[in-house]
Amino acid sequence: MLKPGYVCIVMWLEILWAVVLGAIIYLYLTKKKEETLPMGDGWWGKGQKPDSEEDTAIHPFKVETSEAEINDLHRRLDQARFSEPLEDSQFRYGFNSNYLKKIVSYWRNEFNWKKQVEVLNKFPQFKTKIEGIDVHFLHVKPSHLPEGKSAKPLLMVHGWPGSVYEFYKIIPLLTDPASHGLSDKQVFEVICPSIPGYGFSEAPHKKGFNSVAAARVFYKLMLRLGFREFYAQGGDWGSLITTNVAQIAPSHVKGLHLNMAVNLTPGWKELLSILLGRHFPSLFGFQDKDIQLMFPFKAKVLSRMLMETGYFHLQATKPDTAGCGLNDSPVGMAAYIIEKFSTWTDPSFRNLEDGGLEKKYTLDDLLTNVMMYWVSGCMVSSMRFYKENAGKGIGTQKHEKLSVQVPTGIAAFPNELLHSPLSWLQKKFLNVVSFHFMPRGGHFAAFEEPELLAVDIQQFVDQVEKKAFAK
Repeated sequence: MLKPGYVCIVMWLEILWAVVLGAIIYLYLTKKKEETLPMGDGWWGKGQKPDSEEDTAIHPFKVETSEAEINDLHRRLDQARFSEPLEDSQFRYGFNSNYLKKIVSYWRNEFNWKKQVEVLNKFPQFKTKIEGIDVHFLHVKPSHLPEGKSAKPLLMVHGWPGSVYEFYKIIPLLTDPASHGLSDKQVFEVICPSIPGYGFSEAPHKKGFNSVAAARVFYKLMLRLGFREFYAQGGDWGSLITTNVAQIAPSHVKGLHLNMAVNLTPGWKELLSILLGRHFPSLFGFQDKDIQLMFPFKAKVLSRMLMETGYFHLQATKPDTAGCGLNDSPVGMAAYIIEKFSTWTDPSFRNLEDGGLEKKYTLDDLLTNVMMYWVSGCMVSSMRFYKENAGKGIGTQKHEKLSVQVPTGIAAFPNELLHSPLSWLQKKFLNVVSFHFMPRGGHFAAFEEPELLAVDIQQFVDQVEKKAFAK
């Protein structure tokens, strides 16, 4: 006969075991799987995909120009029509046409496109056919390496309205840091492709070429170049594309560095933090700098987004309508593109007659980037990338809901269009090893603050390499 006290103990042990077992089963069933993004495949060339194997040859490429091309540009600049700006409007209505006249005059009379072509050709460039379209890319190797060191392959991807030219100042800092006063602890072999439909990459001929398709193409490019492991870095569209590369091939991407990071599927806690985060920052993991950059939320986030995202709605709905006009007018194209380098660099620049453009950039640099769009005729195709990515709604695609497992470094520049606190980003990027508030700079980090960005990339890669070595 068992004593009642013993029976009671056995019963409680059984209940406890059932609870523990139930918890284990629940955790197993609800555990977030380390999914990868399906790689898929695509064909973006004209017509039907041929039965033959795709040509995988890599061909050297050089930017070229002609007198006919320059004369056509000059003729169009000479025939430009300007509208008078409103009094005391600065850049608050968009590009101030008084300053636009100065830019056009410089472009027509002083800008030397032939000289800038030589600048563009100072780095080795190539083309190769992937999924039916020619992909243009820079491939810059270190001229010399410190003894015992190997170069780390680094895929760098631009955004809109930029181009690979954004990286021309940062590439030497990464491939030859010692010659520029930086540490040579980490030296890189840099690969900068032009997004298909941008610059000298062929535009897709079929609908649906989005960030995942671009990521797949660039992943195939890295494999074609012989890289089985590499780092990836990006801002703007480059941030999303390289994030997708990390989701497609996490075992090949050693680390992901971003200078614009967002989580497009926030949870209830992130939404609640918008209302209460200013008053209870520690509850939501906010740092003092987060509060400074985000609040008051209406003025610093909502108002700025309304001011700066009209182009997004236009390009995500009817890119061809505006694009065709811009593609036919160099002055219209320049105003549309260069204006972004004003307010996206510093929102206070909208209060200046010249948009503050020459505070951070030279006219040669700004116009060279515009010429990448003009001579290639890629304005429309570059704008279509917005429709392909946002046409089905934001936050609805699998890659937007999928986490990122690879080591991630984030450089948060204070004038970036949208600031995301680390606590928000850690819901998406599960292995953030480096997060830094940068002392200055905006959206075009590599173009505006190449040294700051280069140093942050170096320290991030150094941390990842040390952790890998310690395992």
